Amino acid sequence: MNRPRSSNGDEADRPNLNNLNANIRDEKTPRSTAPTDNDNTTTTVVASNSNKIPYGQYQIDIYFQALTAGKKPVTTTDPNKLEQQAREAMSPQGFNYVFGGAGEQATMHANRLAFRQWKVIPRMLRDTLPRNLSVKLFGKTYDSPILMAPIGVQSAYHPDAETGVAKACAALNIPFIYSTASSTPLEEIVAALEDTGGPSPPSPETEEPAPPAPTDDPATTISASASAEGKDPGPARPPTSSASTLVPDPKPSRWFQLYWPVDDDITASLLSRARVAGCEVLVVTLDTFTMAWRPLDLDTGFLPFAVGEGNALGFSDSVFRQKFSDKFSTGENEAQVEDNIIAASRYWVGEVFSGHAHKWEDLATLRKLWGDRPIVLKGVLSVEDAVLAARSGVDGIIVSNHGGRQLDGAVPSLEMLPEIVDAVGDRLTVMFDSGIRTGVDVLKALALGAKAVLVGRPVIYGLGIAGTEGAKHVLASLLADVDQSMGLLGVQTVGELNRSMLRKISYGGDVKTSL
Repeated sequence: MNRPRSSNGDEADRPNLNNLNANIRDEKTPRSTAPTDNDNTTTTVVASNSNKIPYGQYQIDIYFQALTAGKKPVTTTDPNKLEQQAREAMSPQGFNYVFGGAGEQATMHANRLAFRQWKVIPRMLRDTLPRNLSVKLFGKTYDSPILMAPIGVQSAYHPDAETGVAKACAALNIPFIYSTASSTPLEEIVAALEDTGGPSPPSPETEEPAPPAPTDDPATTISASASAEGKDPGPARPPTSSASTLVPDPKPSRWFQLYWPVDDDITASLLSRARVAGCEVLVVTLDTFTMAWRPLDLDTGFLPFAVGEGNALGFSDSVFRQKFSDKFSTGENEAQVEDNIIAASRYWVGEVFSGHAHKWEDLATLRKLWGDRPIVLKGVLSVEDAVLAARSGVDGIIVSNHGGRQLDGAVPSLEMLPEIVDAVGDRLTVMFDSGIRTGVDVLKALALGAKAVLVGRPVIYGLGIAGTEGAKHVLASLLADVDQSMGLLGVQTVGELNRSMLRKISYGGDVKTSL
């Protein structure tokens, strides 16, 4: 397929902007320029020991690259046009897979409409410089409230795949959430980040000791580690090694998303690998234990997992491989995954998309396997489930409807966010997912009580258009939009955002949605 290429030149051609944008960034803030892989574009980042990261600088960079060198952004900066640009650049099956939703896409469109119902109320004559976008999650400080959503099968969108998005996230200190459905083994991504100066995971020899086995009472084995955020910690957990304590770290983070297998042995192996790889937070997706009715994929017969794509984590797992061999070996012929990809794919899909929904009491098993590191449940939409999550002792939840990809007709995630925050926000770290497209979207979700937001489709569109550079540009643009919009709203820190800055209004013109 033909992919747009940037014509950007050398960094030496770039003008010195230090004296041109004092209105945007604090000149005392140290900054560094991270060159891109192909040196076509640059993304401005700031030394990680600073709490005054001028993300809005990227806006000025874009203007001056165009004005002084005629260099345009590697992808459009218009969130409404990004989708069309990706459609033109990507294969039809790849684009449909990330773009499509369940059923008639009613929930997918409702997610965007929900954002349009909330309007911001800006305040004037307030000092907003230098702005600070940092947030604290589970006792660790992050540079911004944006996390990369776990998205699988990224090889279907661009050859750079998960490694490219992980590098883009690392360049901007955005946590990358690795998906169980990835097309790249976790260890390969870790190695690639190490090669580019990313964070190094602990070795298996130095991994923290496994936590003590839980008692029979789930309430005493999966209590929330929430004291760092001033919440009721709930029932006590067994003592753990201080080596696992999360402290502010200037390096970008990686989290691990779990599609929960049926087999506890396979689950244990996956989580062990994630721990060794340095994944700090476990994100358990609850709403995708079976595939939804997705017409765009059904009409083309596109199911990558059925033919081995997106199964890299399972196919590279020693426990899964041994179980596959035990199941399919005959006589002296020892079965290997590579010898029968279709059978191996069916076996793997039967584990992670089995149709079998785990139960609340099963969380005790995850706590035993994951230890005292944070556990977050993704896919919570009801207040009742949020309360159950708080009682079960997990550390956080992500209010999400899977971007409208699972249950068509489900309520928009943003609609439920305020109620869920009111119910459990003092006991759990509540985050948000589904429908984020702009910087103001991010601010609205934060003002409604979310502690952080996950962004997915736009970054993948950037990946599909221009690989690693496209993903990085979309993320940098979103951060710049958040930064600039905070200033225009009259806000200097994320902590100042609250519901008094919003008004819910329904206008007929707001039926338009952007995806």
